[in-house]
Amino acid sequence: MNATDLSFHRRLVSSPTHGFARRAIDLAVAGAATVILAPLMLLIAVALLLEGGRPVLFVQTRMGVGGQPFRMYKFRKFGVDCSPHGFALTVVGDSRMTTVGRFLAATKFDELPQLWNVLKGEMAIVGPRPESLAFADCFRGGLEAVLQYKPGLLGPTQVLFRHEAHFFPQSVDPILFYREVMFPAKAKLDLSYYPQRTIVSDIVWMLRGFLAVVGWVPSPPIDV
Repeated sequence: MNATDLSFHRRLVSSPTHGFARRAIDLAVAGAATVILAPLMLLIAVALLLEGGRPVLFVQTRMGVGGQPFRMYKFRKFGVDCSPHGFALTVVGDSRMTTVGRFLAATKFDELPQLWNVLKGEMAIVGPRPESLAFADCFRGGLEAVLQYKPGLLGPTQVLFRHEAHFFPQSVDPILFYREVMFPAKAKLDLSYYPQRTIVSDIVWMLRGFLAVVGWVPSPPIDV
């Protein structure tokens, strides 16, 4: 995706106000989580350094609210020699993943650095998952409405697609399957929730997100 494409999305997509109360909740939750989880994040950083060296973080440009690109942070799951512009999906048995990376993928602890994105205002605690630029062209046919909402750490899509890597049929090109099946399913799920969201319902999804991390996940929303 190039600068012209991003400009096109920004012209098409208007962004509803995130709201003072919701932003205050984001800051409170992200701030508290950063303090509480700081020892865990330090331990993960040390483990990554001992296993493969720097960098500890994986930084990638993602699509934010209104189609505005931003730099999203994650703990590195792949080997240090892997290009950030490589294969855009993580699948079961991905050979790029390190031992520590497999643990991070299983626990979703690789997402913890995105608390910084929340504190910066680029992401929310609850919102659609920020999409890779590799799939920016999938935002069409009404699905571009997802870009109205600030992307988040947690939400319906993140919970119901908790084990997304296991959804890909072995006999199908994963990129094609993601574009034609999974992306539309996730976008429609987001669009069924966010236009009617409330602060109470967002808090419920925060709790469901926590339960998903500790092992409770409902059935997948699509037949794969």
